[in-house]
Amino acid sequence: MKSFSAWLQDCPLIAILRGIRPDEAVEVGDALFDAGFRIIEVPLNSPDPMDSIAALSKHFGDRALIGAGTVIDPGCIKRVAISGGHLIVAPNANPDVVHKAKILDMAAVPGVFTPTEAFAMIAEGADALKLFPAEAASPVVLKSLRAVLPPRLPVLPVGGIHPEDFASWQAAGAAGFGLGSALYKPGFTARKVAKRAKRIMAALGGAQRNLAAMSVEEARPTLS
Repeated sequence: MKSFSAWLQDCPLIAILRGIRPDEAVEVGDALFDAGFRIIEVPLNSPDPMDSIAALSKHFGDRALIGAGTVIDPGCIKRVAISGGHLIVAPNANPDVVHKAKILDMAAVPGVFTPTEAFAMIAEGADALKLFPAEAASPVVLKSLRAVLPPRLPVLPVGGIHPEDFASWQAAGAAGFGLGSALYKPGFTARKVAKRAKRIMAALGGAQRNLAAMSVEEARPTLS
């Protein structure tokens, strides 16, 4: 299976489709894919989430990483795998969830907020960490965490993230972001999602160009 980090290299954004219905999942998924998204999460508190995961997994195959979010019960993980999902995202730091996901060869992204939670999840084999809720933290908090975490371990702020925030979070070490209501809400048409997705991707490109320019500027020697 392609690594989670490799999927982030393709596109560092996770589309969180909380509230999506199975009958609209593929159409919305296509809108996201066409805009450039490659990771789609269906929270388990959505209507018939396993059916949506199955529909998306069958439709995209190995072209996209499909999985479940809001996974708080490790007993649900096998059903996600049977439905074709390969990603488990949790809002909390539950070692049993990470452990079960790794046994089933799935990518595991637990939610953390403190160094203690972060290192506990790393010990369980987490593929990345979800800094949640990011709106209660800041890029300064992430920068402090990044100073002690393994350098190649992705950290993704989730919760209250908006496109205008991308640059400051990436400068602090964010490897990507999870986007929910900024991208999709129940009742949104695929066309509306497509418009939002394109704007978000444009903002991501701008943030990455700004970050690259900052890196070049910092690398320039100064005259004394």
